[in-house]
Amino acid sequence: MNASRRPSRPGGRSTGPGRTRAARRPAPGAAGRAEVKRVRYRPARKVSRRAAVLALVLSALALAYAYPLRTYVEQRIEINRLETEQSAQQDRIEELEAERLKWDDPEYVEAQIRSSLLLVPPGEDLVIVIDEDDPKHTGGEDDETGADQAWYEELAATFEDADQLDPEETEEPAE
Repeated sequence: MNASRRPSRPGGRSTGPGRTRAARRPAPGAAGRAEVKRVRYRPARKVSRRAAVLALVLSALALAYAYPLRTYVEQRIEINRLETEQSAQQDRIEELEAERLKWDDPEYVEAQIRSSLLLVPPGEDLVIVIDEDDPKHTGGEDDETGADQAWYEELAATFEDADQLDPEETEEPAE
């Protein structure tokens, strides 16, 4: 042992930092007095440790389940969208199948040819009725008067219209 350090007790055991013999021994005459314990004052906690740990565990579980739950919901939305799209496509397929069956009928084919290509069988007369309220019809009264004139008469009318221009309306070339 080091000579500069002397053990505080016989036998070489120290009492530890901050401890003295007097602190371990009762004071003389203290046998009749009540013992006083020192108690640390702890401020009242609003949340106990158990509640804090429980909240921490529950939040960890919520975070662990959040991503898989989000993925599940997104997949359900995608499945519903695809099922709706598939049913719409199935309806379209049924409509096209019904249309194809119509084209197998020779009478339907003949009616379509007559309406779209304006073809008639030999011996029949073609009659076209023009509805003035129909947006497809672009002709009007002007077309009827122009149709009655021959092409050379229309050409002569344009020359006459050109001769009737005012001289003020025409621009003279700059000199």
